Amino acid sequence: MIILKNKEMKKTLIWSCLLAVMSALPLGLQARMWSDGKVAFPGGKCYLIRVELADKQGTPYSLKHPEAFLSQKSIERRKRQGLKVDSTDLPVVPDYVRQIAQKGVKVIGTSKWNNSVLVRADHEEVSAMIESLPFVRRVTTVLTSPDSLKLTKRPPLSLEKTQAKDMEKEPYGASQWQIDQLNGANLHGAGYRGRGITIAILDGGFTNVDSIPYFKNTEILGVKNFVYPETPSVFQELDHGTMVLSTIAMNEPGVFVGTAPEASFYLIRTECGYYEESCEEDFWAFGAEYADSVGVDLINSSLGYNQFDGDRNSYLYRELDGRHAFVSRTASKLADKGIVLTNSAGNSGSGPWKLIGVPADADNILSVGALTRQGKNTNFSSLGPSADLRVKPDVMAPGQATAVVSGEGKITTASGTSFASPITCGMVACLWQAFPKKTAHEIIDMVRQAGNQYDAPNNVFGYGTPDYWKAFEKELTHK
Repeated sequence: MIILKNKEMKKTLIWSCLLAVMSALPLGLQARMWSDGKVAFPGGKCYLIRVELADKQGTPYSLKHPEAFLSQKSIERRKRQGLKVDSTDLPVVPDYVRQIAQKGVKVIGTSKWNNSVLVRADHEEVSAMIESLPFVRRVTTVLTSPDSLKLTKRPPLSLEKTQAKDMEKEPYGASQWQIDQLNGANLHGAGYRGRGITIAILDGGFTNVDSIPYFKNTEILGVKNFVYPETPSVFQELDHGTMVLSTIAMNEPGVFVGTAPEASFYLIRTECGYYEESCEEDFWAFGAEYADSVGVDLINSSLGYNQFDGDRNSYLYRELDGRHAFVSRTASKLADKGIVLTNSAGNSGSGPWKLIGVPADADNILSVGALTRQGKNTNFSSLGPSADLRVKPDVMAPGQATAVVSGEGKITTASGTSFASPITCGMVACLWQAFPKKTAHEIIDMVRQAGNQYDAPNNVFGYGTPDYWKAFEKELTHK
């Protein structure tokens, strides 16, 4: 069942109205605005500035009343794992946000874990005014807006579903080899298919997920968009998230079955397809904190960064230690909040960079490299280790010519660690369903230990390819 937030539907309606207004303009004006498929950056030239704060003094929030800023499900997840709500969970001090806004900027969002505020400014010089505030620790320009954007349109939708008789005569259909490579079918057969587990997917868009018949039985608990400038609907943006979701959520026996077909999902847009700038790290942090606040168990992020437009804020390898990058510092906090993060290792293995990106370098997560159908590493799968010599990637999963559902609603194939990561995420969800009393840290360790190279990890395969049934059986024998 797909449940849409009213706010999301309202945005879609507003955008439709704007398009109607545009169509009523004189044809000459329309041509100047739309002939190349681009529109001016909303509000004109601007800068996004990250403001990092020194403290949370004077906060109106209290650790004794976490229900004011966390859902009951989030609070219960912490209690179940013996975790306490701490000062990083307290929202940014509202008075600090107000004083920053008084400098003539627009507040885009806040990150409580990083104690930071993201603002839009028309002039970069305002940074000095903000930095002079006594509670401000540092300011960083994280976006210089492009002159124009090319809007995304929904592709035509195929409403016809592939039937089992058209596929391979195997229970999982197109995804049979993917589940076989991880020995996951036995776990499903034992009744562990992700039921009761909530997964957030941080991505760049989820084209037509609200309309594709294959997703009609997928339980989507909510959608959220943290990208600036905000667009009307996550369902008309990039279909990368559509394909990612399908590797976990598909439930068409004999046609295509994902790795956690009975899990529930939040779809969260944090990636902008219009530019590559470090403000996307802020969007990612907003998305991860939102996912935490609503009580998810796992996050999949098939995203990674190292080089940004214009090279401002780009990362060097020596900075990939899980603590330097803004997004990696955020990701490294997740397990301590009771959440398992699976993140793509990156697709730079055959390029000049070759290495993992951020936040794949984060601590206490599962960064995932890509395998071929024959179980070999793909040439594009990014390599480790992290700059502080931790094993990376953590584990491997199918990532070449994997079965996916496209934004057009068709079953096809796609390659990338982007798909190895969610395939892993779904299997981790099933394993956690089997052992719900385990902590996020314990689940991460179980998955690593189930890798076929756990005793001899390396920079290509990490701890290797996990056998999820082996992980299940091993834990049973220890009880």
